Amino acid sequence: MNQYETVFILTPVLSDEQMKEAVAKFKKVLTDKGAEILNEETWGLKKMAYAIQKKSTGFYCLLEFKAEPEVIKTLETGYRRDEKVIRFMTVKLDKYAVQYAEKRRNKFAKKEEA
Repeated sequence: MNQYETVFILTPVLSDEQMKEAVAKFKKVLTDKGAEILNEETWGLKKMAYAIQKKSTGFYCLLEFKAEPEVIKTLETGYRRDEKVIRFMTVKLDKYAVQYAEKRRNKFAKKEEA
């Protein structure tokens, strides 16, 4: 199993609950295919560098997971079919990126505890 990181941007017209439902939907796609979700971060509503579909802001979400390569095709098909998703990018992490992601997770966990 490889380790992946996916970031997707949801349309800003969604309510907070609709945004959480969309994230839960993509997490379910991953877990149904046997992926192990390592980390989930919701970065909230952010201003984008340039307008996409005439929208200048979007809800940013990050999922970090371990999965087989075939799972990525299913996940990205789900992104393309969902009209709530403006953009997405999935990246396979190499050993250095895995170490960095682990450090970032630990740092983030320590911030939440404080």
